Amino acid sequence: MTLGGRRVPVKRPRARSADGESEVPLETYEHFAERDSLEEVVLERMLAGVSTRQYRRAQEPVGEQAEADARSTSKSAVSRTFAQRTRDLLWKLMNRPLADLRLAVMMLDGIELHGRTNIVALGITTEGEKLALGLWEGSTENAAVASALLVDLVDRGLDVEQGLLFVIDGSKALRKAIRQVFGHEVPVQRCVQHKERNVLDHLPERDRDTVKRRLRDAWQDTDHDIALEQLNTLALELDKAHPGAAASLREGMEETLTVTRLGITGKLKRTLQSTNPCESMISTVRAINRNVKNWSSGEMALRWTAAGMLEAETRFRKVEGYRGLAHLAIAIEHDLTRRRNKELTTTLGV
Repeated sequence: MTLGGRRVPVKRPRARSADGESEVPLETYEHFAERDSLEEVVLERMLAGVSTRQYRRAQEPVGEQAEADARSTSKSAVSRTFAQRTRDLLWKLMNRPLADLRLAVMMLDGIELHGRTNIVALGITTEGEKLALGLWEGSTENAAVASALLVDLVDRGLDVEQGLLFVIDGSKALRKAIRQVFGHEVPVQRCVQHKERNVLDHLPERDRDTVKRRLRDAWQDTDHDIALEQLNTLALELDKAHPGAAASLREGMEETLTVTRLGITGKLKRTLQSTNPCESMISTVRAINRNVKNWSSGEMALRWTAAGMLEAETRFRKVEGYRGLAHLAIAIEHDLTRRRNKELTTTLGV
């Protein structure tokens, strides 16, 4: 039976029917003999940072005799149990149905695990609930891997026609994948924090504070046209002295103002201007796999990442400003209609 994260042998009585024809199963024994509780304990301790080598030291005391007869506590046994449990979690994540899910936002980002890259997706429903959607493994964060992830989400029932805002860190590969799978019209918000870092990296220390303040003032403005004008003016001023910073600012500049263009303000605007919710989930994945020294396969990287994503999901709270998500969904629908009508008009030459 399972006792405190180990298997221990017990003597049990065998009950038979009065006529002696068959054995009567004992429900209490069957309950404690299940391995599910053992797998749960192993998973919990490994996710908490206990290594396979130190697993025995994390056990609660059960007596010398039981400890002497205990099984399933060796490094290899714990490793096999954890591998099976995380394999189940990976299957659960990658087969989660999405047909009835009403998303308002999807965030995409990549996590590198010693030469292997997993692209992960986080969804935010119209009620403000965060949900781990899926992941895909590749050698780099490229458009093919990102497209495979998005296609998988669609195959699992995600409605491509619903109004959806994508938030990304500025990766061209992610942007290309979104365009390939969801079309050119879907709104995309570039993370302003990543953009700020990219621009400031091109500047000397003495100029960074001034440029940072002007960037943030523009992104905080509630008027899209004024904010865009401020960013264009800053780019023009940087052209001569710091052309690299100017080019970095212009790349995807309008998409740093997408939520402003959609009329989103307040706490929800601050939430959706960056990939922080997705970064928070990724930080949980990194914290969980900090003890891994050798990534033997892509399947292992997927298992650990999925386990970390689902562990982070247990701690999720509603996003700040979630009451404005209903307005966001309506704004996206109107924006998509306007863009599609404009494209149709251009195509027809009207």
